[in-house]
Amino acid sequence: MVFKSIASTGLLALSATQFAAGVLADAPTCPKDTPLSCSTSSEQASCCFNTPGGSFLQTQFWDYDPATGPSNSWTIHGLWPDNCDGTYEQFCDSSREYSNITAILKDQGRTELLSFMNKYWKDNSGDDESFWEHEWNKHGTCINTIEPDCYTDYTAQEEVGDYLQKTVDLFKTLDTYKALAAAGITPSTTKTYTLSEIHDALAAIHDDFAPYVACDGDNLNEAWYFYYVRGNLITGEYEPSEKLTQSNCPDSGIKYVPKSNGQESTCPNRR
Repeated sequence: MVFKSIASTGLLALSATQFAAGVLADAPTCPKDTPLSCSTSSEQASCCFNTPGGSFLQTQFWDYDPATGPSNSWTIHGLWPDNCDGTYEQFCDSSREYSNITAILKDQGRTELLSFMNKYWKDNSGDDESFWEHEWNKHGTCINTIEPDCYTDYTAQEEVGDYLQKTVDLFKTLDTYKALAAAGITPSTTKTYTLSEIHDALAAIHDDFAPYVACDGDNLNEAWYFYYVRGNLITGEYEPSEKLTQSNCPDSGIKYVPKSNGQESTCPNRR
């Protein structure tokens, strides 16, 4: 698995300018024998151990009506710290809830990140900024290893940029569209697929662990890839893991609807 060694650097999509500026330079580096998240219930929360949210989900959308993002790519939903039993905390720190994500990223010089988000992290109602704010405020504030005290030279909102960058970095390693296409699963108005076929195709890019996939009726529209993390969320090692949620898709007859220009969304409410 190539990804684990790359992800442990926490620098997958950073430009040379950002690296030189010290982005992530003060995020904790943890001992190699740090326990894997969810591996023990006795480990106390620290900047090197994620708890209670020790199962991390890189989540993606296939928005087809109305369509969002490129026609040959899924789009980002978020990065969620779920508890080890499939439950989750939410909106954990009201003092760090923000409504100016674009401004935060510009102030941090993360223009490449912002450009990528504008293309691949899309809201199905057209309000990308509010979507990003929601994901940080609801999920990002619940990650204990990126709290301000975990930084050695903390600057305001540093963890926000780090969280969004990590979400994008993970997304770039999980090309759901390409993985499905490699297995002959392509958007179609006539073809249908089985849940087993979809699971097998996506397990091929996730160390043989099938992600959770969701459907709106019979129509495929979400994928959640599960990980455990050894160490800090930003600098730690990500290990693919078994999904903790079972699909709501039927066993067969699943449609993979091509993206359209429809005006009414048929997708369910977002988490």
